[in-house]
Amino acid sequence: MQGMKKVKYLFLAALMSSQTIIAQSDFASRYLDSLAVIKGQVESRQIYRSASGEQVSVDKDGRYYRLFAPLTFYHSPIASLLNIDSTEIDADDELRYAVDNALMNVYVTRPELVKESEKTLEEVGGLQEVAPTSSDVEVVANNDAPVVTPSNDVGDFDVVIKKPNFWTFKQDYYLQFLQNFFTNNWYKGGERNYSMLGNIVLQANYNNKQKVTFDNKLELKLGFQTSESDSLHKFRTTDDLIRYTGKLGIQATKRWYYTFQVLTYTQFHKGLKSNDHYIYSDFMSPFNFNLAIGMDYKFESKNKKANGTLNLAPVAYNFRYVGREELATRYSLKPNHSTLNDIGSSLTFNFRWNPSDLFTYETRLWGYTTYRRAEVEWENTFTFKLSKYISAKLFLYPRFDDGTVRDDDYGFFQFREYTSLGFSYSI
Repeated sequence: MQGMKKVKYLFLAALMSSQTIIAQSDFASRYLDSLAVIKGQVESRQIYRSASGEQVSVDKDGRYYRLFAPLTFYHSPIASLLNIDSTEIDADDELRYAVDNALMNVYVTRPELVKESEKTLEEVGGLQEVAPTSSDVEVVANNDAPVVTPSNDVGDFDVVIKKPNFWTFKQDYYLQFLQNFFTNNWYKGGERNYSMLGNIVLQANYNNKQKVTFDNKLELKLGFQTSESDSLHKFRTTDDLIRYTGKLGIQATKRWYYTFQVLTYTQFHKGLKSNDHYIYSDFMSPFNFNLAIGMDYKFESKNKKANGTLNLAPVAYNFRYVGREELATRYSLKPNHSTLNDIGSSLTFNFRWNPSDLFTYETRLWGYTTYRRAEVEWENTFTFKLSKYISAKLFLYPRFDDGTVRDDDYGFFQFREYTSLGFSYSI
């Protein structure tokens, strides 16, 4: 009968275990450290010395901890029930046997209280064994001992606080040989040729991560050519640009900024045509200053390979100065005038796409209109990187300006293109 009773308990325990799915959870990990400490404390033997000098010891049996720890399904109660040979149970094991019976009774009558299983605890690493410790504490009465007052004086030390640097700088240089193509009405003059071109782009951008940005970009570009067909000039410029773009932004939303943009540009040298005495452009002829107030939208792709900005300025002031009065009508000024002031709207779009280390596409679209005349420039640069310092470029530059004299073949449209191969370097 005793054996049948044990089999019955075993059957009920197995049924309860199969119906209750106990997964490895945060519960087990939260109790591991605390159980290890409890187990060590229960199993330890603490010895202390009383005031009279007598040693007093307290023994704590670690076999009780399973009754007080979070209820866990252990294997030993089942093993005890399956133990038919009662002679194997020694007197020293009576306590363990009683604990197993108590646990088994709870397993059968209140299975919903079981929170963990011994198998789960083994999978998460189980409890660490804590070696029994002992400590001798001697109480000594000494009223003459000096009173030590803790001191807050930790000595002298230096505190260095570094102010964050909100500026980023970038430099691009290239020197290339190129082939040029111009339409006959190109506004700065020029000739189809082979030539050499140098370019420097300097950028200094400020972003304090607290809604304020200040972007600065300076572009210096100068190209020269020589031509055997030109008997009047030893060399002529093929590309000539001094351009500064500054933009102060105050964040409105995540990607939109209120902006104050300044754009100013002129050139280094005289613009000439082959075998022609006429000067088509010069330093400060023209000089343009454009001030625009509007909003700026910044975007970037998830893979960081494409980014750009779109600036919309419903209010823009444009100032133009032409030092050579004979060029006034060429640049929308009245005859014998050197300045032009007008108000309109402007748009600036910058985009850069870098799908790989070997190819980059950059474009700049700028437009300004007074609603009586309009200027639109669209610069496209394709860069093919052949090595760390050698690259090839293709430059396409269509332009529209209805403030100039209309050409019989191209109307108000202008276009230039060049390809080049040479040295390039970026910092």
